[in-house]
Amino acid sequence: MKNSKALVIIAFVAIYVIWGSTYLFNKIAVTELSPFFLASIRFLVAGSLIMIIAKALKKSLVITKKQLLNTSISGFLFLVYGNGVFVWALKYVDSGFAALLAATQPLFVLLLLRLIDQKPMQKKSIIGVLLGVFGMYLLVSQKEIAVSEESLLGIFMMFTCVLSWSYGSVFVSKADLPKNFFVSTGYQMIIAGLILMIGSLGFNEEWIVPNLWSFKVQMSLLFLIIFGGIFAFTSFNYLLKVVSPEKVSTSAYVNPVIAMFLGWYFLDEAFTTQSIIASIVLLTGVYFITSRKRL
Repeated sequence: MKNSKALVIIAFVAIYVIWGSTYLFNKIAVTELSPFFLASIRFLVAGSLIMIIAKALKKSLVITKKQLLNTSISGFLFLVYGNGVFVWALKYVDSGFAALLAATQPLFVLLLLRLIDQKPMQKKSIIGVLLGVFGMYLLVSQKEIAVSEESLLGIFMMFTCVLSWSYGSVFVSKADLPKNFFVSTGYQMIIAGLILMIGSLGFNEEWIVPNLWSFKVQMSLLFLIIFGGIFAFTSFNYLLKVVSPEKVSTSAYVNPVIAMFLGWYFLDEAFTTQSIIASIVLLTGVYFITSRKRL
């Protein structure tokens, strides 16, 4: 039990801190690379490395037809649509506004659980979601968010991405997937990487060989592959099987806070009193959702 609790804590730190830092590294990488091309390289390399490690650890890579189908569905919901399309939509939407849209994920998860399982929403969960959204509003309201005609498509697509990721969280918690979380993650990433590569070719994105990337972009992609991909996404899949989906979705609150701190430290972005207040409100919202009766 102690080991299990320790693993849960480590996994939450991974999806909170590491995924929060991917905002910074994605921002650096996308300055030179096209979004679908970037995502395809990231997930194909990460997925292949996971499979090599799993084989070295003598984990079974055998997968049934049903598990392959479910893995393909979850990989599409999370990585192709939920991640790849979201990054593409950033071209049309202010990053602060995008963070606010992403923060609606826990609300989507709670509503989906209510619709699918007829699961009642506890008062603490509702209060937590409201506090989280209010905290995100405080965070992004410091800058003017201009909504141009061009950004309407991006905003709509981002909402569909949040819904895709939220449904994926509920789907994975119930689906028949490979028992080993490492192997399951590897299959999801490789399948998603192949789909994203086809998408990149379909949209005629520019492909640039790695030796022509700047050192900053090379290091950013390395971080996204090893930590953002292998470690954090494996942790995410693990958590979806051992704790409730709405608790896992609280990363949508904490990630922007981490991103804000890193942006302030590395990019000299403004860090105001309102930012500190927003962080406190966000984390309070996380507390209300994670302090529900059932883990």
